[in-house]
Amino acid sequence: MSEDRAGTSGMERPPLPSAVTKVQLGDREIYLVGTAHVSKQSVQDVRDTIEAVEPDTVCVELCEARFKNITDREQWKRTDIVKIIREKKAMLLLSSLIMTSFQRRIAAQLGVTPGAEMVEGIEQAKKRGANLVLVDRDIQITLRRTWGMLGLWSKMKMMAQLVGSLFFVEQIDEQAIEELKQEEKLAGVLQMLADEFPTVKGTLIDERDIYLSQKIKAAEGRKIVAVLGAGHIPGILREIEKDTPLAPLEQLPRRPFWPQVIKWGLPAAIIALLAYGFFTGDAERSMESIWIWVLVNGSLSALGALLALGHPLTILTAFLAAPLTSLNPMIAAGWVSGMAQAMVKKPTVEDLENLPDAISTVKGFWLNPVSRILLVVVLSNLGSTLGTFIGGSWIAGRSLG
Repeated sequence: MSEDRAGTSGMERPPLPSAVTKVQLGDREIYLVGTAHVSKQSVQDVRDTIEAVEPDTVCVELCEARFKNITDREQWKRTDIVKIIREKKAMLLLSSLIMTSFQRRIAAQLGVTPGAEMVEGIEQAKKRGANLVLVDRDIQITLRRTWGMLGLWSKMKMMAQLVGSLFFVEQIDEQAIEELKQEEKLAGVLQMLADEFPTVKGTLIDERDIYLSQKIKAAEGRKIVAVLGAGHIPGILREIEKDTPLAPLEQLPRRPFWPQVIKWGLPAAIIALLAYGFFTGDAERSMESIWIWVLVNGSLSALGALLALGHPLTILTAFLAAPLTSLNPMIAAGWVSGMAQAMVKKPTVEDLENLPDAISTVKGFWLNPVSRILLVVVLSNLGSTLGTFIGGSWIAGRSLG
């Protein structure tokens, strides 16, 4: 393999943007365009590169789901929020929306549409009759692998940072965005990510470097232009000559055993403690423990629904459901309260259409009926989980003390 930065190879064509790296694999030429997803310059770089190279194939760093998100605004109309809750995907969708919200607010500062460089690659491929290849791993697999490989503390820390990103967006200009595309700046940012969340860098960056490189290499054509986030370019250069199977990178991580023990063992222990008082003749203490369980668990779950600005009936549902669902590992309080919110405040087609724009502001994120349902699910579940540990510890202390 040989590689060179654009403009230094002496080819008889207009000089390519400095963000382009050429890779020679046998008789095939691959041009990697390093972009930032909120950069006007990146859009121009993609256009200039494709015009100069006239590729047989254009690869874009998208999976099928993300491709539909940026090319088919009508697809939001077909979102089935009830199905998402039933399939336990509310947390994944909410995390994705929060990240999208952060990106949209940065893009709004710069006056550019998020992912515009990918759209430019798609349109240029269609315009020139080139093959269009989606080379990224499915976003659901990436998010699930990332979440599944995090420990409890890392999950809490990441959720805090995600939620914090809704409220705080640093002012940033085009120069800062362009500087982040430089190798030395990227190295520093990636190292910070690796230090903070080692497994996150592994699944979000390193694994996808491998996946992207193999997909690009497998694309047809003698001349290929690949539109990619600049952070992936160094990793792709390391991996593109290797032959790495992709099946292991598409597998969902196995669930560790200990959460299942807690999931089933904790409710069983609570029930056993409550029953113990009745069988030993201390029925009054057991009844007090039952009230503790109901009030603590129900109140914290209802508080979560309230923080999500749920309907009063939703808040009541969370209060009533949490003490029962916490004793049944097959059902979560958030699913019940989320379904209640979806029924009393059913999203309209207009709400679904407005979702991409609504999440650009904190107010819109909380007030859009679709994202509010997701917030109800997640925050009610969080409240119920806290209630389970607090109420359970209180009951255990009373019973065993």
